[in-house]
Amino acid sequence: MTDSKFMEDRPQNESESAKPPSMERLHAYWRMPYILAPKNPGDCDNPFVEIPRRGDDRKEYLLFRGERNYIVMNRYPYNAGHLLVLPYREVGRLEDLELAERHELMDLIVKAQRILTLALRPDGFNTGFNFGRAAGAGIPKHLHCHVVPRWDGDTNFMPVIGNTRVLPDAMDAMWERLAAHVDEA
Repeated sequence: MTDSKFMEDRPQNESESAKPPSMERLHAYWRMPYILAPKNPGDCDNPFVEIPRRGDDRKEYLLFRGERNYIVMNRYPYNAGHLLVLPYREVGRLEDLELAERHELMDLIVKAQRILTLALRPDGFNTGFNFGRAAGAGIPKHLHCHVVPRWDGDTNFMPVIGNTRVLPDAMDAMWERLAAHVDEA
């Protein structure tokens, strides 16, 4: 049995309208570009190839360019400061990377963790790859490593019960905070 009163947007009577509004809505405006983006990789170019070609690192949230790989902020983060480390060229499997690409990729994963440690002081990290659509890869033809900072107690009722993530900083502000530590990482 559901309480239909809970689901309605307007008060049931005049006395309820005098009560302060409850927190029934969470506006996540940044999600709409993700929702509207083409989901079929054939419908658009590979953004991971395009990001470093566009030339505006700040606008693209590109933090660091290596010789063969780069570090970029995830536009649709799991958590504040979520970074991606990936090769410039489109490669879907680790075994298809050249040896120098693979070595630099690992070095940049370490660098990404150092940047996050200096800028945000997380208590830990989730770091890893999703290979193939079945494993959750959004762009399976271009491997990328997720480096997600985590804090003790950061899993609260919002993601567990509300199926919603709360990101405490805007992307531009986060880029500034992380970019300030790239050279020392």
